[in-house]
Amino acid sequence: MFNARLVNDPFGDPGVYIEILFRKEALLFDLGDVRPLAPRKLLKVDHVFVSHTHMDHFIGFDHLLRVCLGRDKELALYGPPGFIKNVESKIGAYTWNLVENYTNDFVIRATEIDGTHRVTRVYRCQRAFRPEIAEGTEAFDGVLVDHDLFTVRGVFLDHRIPCLAYCLEEKKRINIKKNGLEEMGLPIGPWLMELKDKVLRDEPDSTPVEVWRREKGKRVADETYPLGILKEKLVKVTPGRRISYIADAQYNPVNISRILEIAGNSDHMFIEACFLDADAERAREKYHLTARQAGELAGMAGAKRITLFHFSPKYQGKGELLVQEAMGAFESKTDR
Repeated sequence: MFNARLVNDPFGDPGVYIEILFRKEALLFDLGDVRPLAPRKLLKVDHVFVSHTHMDHFIGFDHLLRVCLGRDKELALYGPPGFIKNVESKIGAYTWNLVENYTNDFVIRATEIDGTHRVTRVYRCQRAFRPEIAEGTEAFDGVLVDHDLFTVRGVFLDHRIPCLAYCLEEKKRINIKKNGLEEMGLPIGPWLMELKDKVLRDEPDSTPVEVWRREKGKRVADETYPLGILKEKLVKVTPGRRISYIADAQYNPVNISRILEIAGNSDHMFIEACFLDADAERAREKYHLTARQAGELAGMAGAKRITLFHFSPKYQGKGELLVQEAMGAFESKTDR
């Protein structure tokens, strides 16, 4: 259901774009330079999870804001302590005296996490982005988003400032059996997404499901079946995928424990690898991971696949050394 990839190459600003396949929805982990993403890709984004607001993780806010202005769209942003002030500073850098007359209303919901609590503020274009108190202080139990299709959890790491690591977990993976479609003589089409949604919501087996197709841009109904019959004949449910995102953390016991907690058994783990292990002391001073440390952590977490990012520019042209070091450590830990 998810297609996850880096926004930039490993030497560029951090960021992972996660597209929800067959839907007009996407997520972003971190908000560095997002200009490589086409506007149509950015307009799919509903949730942005910012690890911290160092420039290379947050400078893309302005471009995303520019793309979304003039659209009927709501964008939810999540970040660490001080995040709401940072968002308001970005918005406050511009003059909004004409936007109250816009036909469309772009809305930003910014949620700040302080470790045990969360606070949300809302900013509406038609109200010149004046802050509104959306929710009072609420307890934070690690879950940031509980969507019909997935959950996103966060945990704090030490980057000399609080830095959030994230895990996206698909609730269920709904697979459609092609041989079942053939046996029932049913077509492939958008109706299958509606079937999957009903399964994900655990609707009763008696729920009617309409099989339909498009003809000349119009929806044409064919037949209607009870959900229970279609589940039996067409649907295979498997555990959902897990995608974790680890950025900017010193290699120390507390961070190691929290990384293993948030990223355990990831199907795909995105993890920073700033320095070679020969420069481990430099990495420690900068509160970053080495490639070897990243590989070891991924192996210890039981990750099935890893993608490295956030390479220091000092290794420009030598990125393969970071990959080799990380993969060697990853494979050695995985083989145990």
